Amino acid sequence: MDIKARREIILVGDRVLVNPDERADRTTSGLYLPASVKEKEKVMGGYVVKTGPGYVVPEMGTDDFLSRGEQKPVKYIPLQASEGDYAIFLKDSAVEIEFEGKKYLIVAHSTILALVRTDIV
Repeated sequence: MDIKARREIILVGDRVLVNPDERADRTTSGLYLPASVKEKEKVMGGYVVKTGPGYVVPEMGTDDFLSRGEQKPVKYIPLQASEGDYAIFLKDSAVEIEFEGKKYLIVAHSTILALVRTDIV
């Protein structure tokens, strides 16, 4: 019997997985990043591959519900970023990882400066 395993990246909280755009002087949507910005490498762009669930909404009376052993579902405020968006973010905050031979960046949603979303009309 062959056992096949499927690996998946599960992002937590407000984290966003980005496929970095190495040719980031101009986005596919036509947004231009000036040479001064690119030289300083403070801003970078890439496509959103996956997002975490969002910001956790704190539960009131947490100590009380823990003492009774009850488990309530965690509630989240969803993120603005969606799969397929082009994100422009602060490069210094990105963490580079390699997963199954491909390089990605993980960024906090709060470090994303702008999103370019293409909708078919």
